[in-house]
Amino acid sequence: MDISKCEVKLGVVFRDRSLLLQALVHGSYINEGHGNQSASNERMEFLGDAVLDMAIAEKLYTSLPSEAEGTLTGMRASLVRRESLARAARALALGECLLLGHGEEATGGRDKDRDLADAFEAVVGAVYLDQGYPVARSFVLRHLGTQLATVLLNGSPPNYKALLQECLQARDDPLPRYQLVSAGPDHNKQFTALVLLHGEAIGEGTGHNKKAAETAAARCAWAALRSREV
Repeated sequence: MDISKCEVKLGVVFRDRSLLLQALVHGSYINEGHGNQSASNERMEFLGDAVLDMAIAEKLYTSLPSEAEGTLTGMRASLVRRESLARAARALALGECLLLGHGEEATGGRDKDRDLADAFEAVVGAVYLDQGYPVARSFVLRHLGTQLATVLLNGSPPNYKALLQECLQARDDPLPRYQLVSAGPDHNKQFTALVLLHGEAIGEGTGHNKKAAETAAARCAWAALRSREV
């Protein structure tokens, strides 16, 4: 791994590059005999998660002085969820910098939402340890900036599973069921899910993980049901 290239991607020059290196070490790499468990990025991920929450909460609090606590909580949750962090990590090409075990590498670990989101959190933790909270906050706001601007403009994304459930309950229909129908090749996971009502598909969606695919399917089904009501 070329640490200097990773620094260029991140836009941060580390005083202690060992911190960045550790932030990029996936647990699977350690499990294959490369050092002890404390050398993985899991502890930094824990720290980075807290820094992320603080940076986003502070930004939302100061940007939206009239919003209630519940609204701010929902907005923060939409920004620090796995899918959002993985999107930011992909924009940084962070997957190319990870140290993975052979098994995780073979199953597409460099593009898994979980691995990317965890690495992003760990990098935030590393930036915090190396250069303090103000720089870490700037890093978070810079790389989540587009998503943050969208949330500030439009609010947090709708919960389409909940909306679909409410819509079906209003029609006295049973709760929907979700069925995963494909997951794509290991090197490029793309999940496809169906939402079923009375055993028949009423929506289909795809995503980088099962949850995202189910959410997309729910959105499709909800939109279709709403169009029939107009």
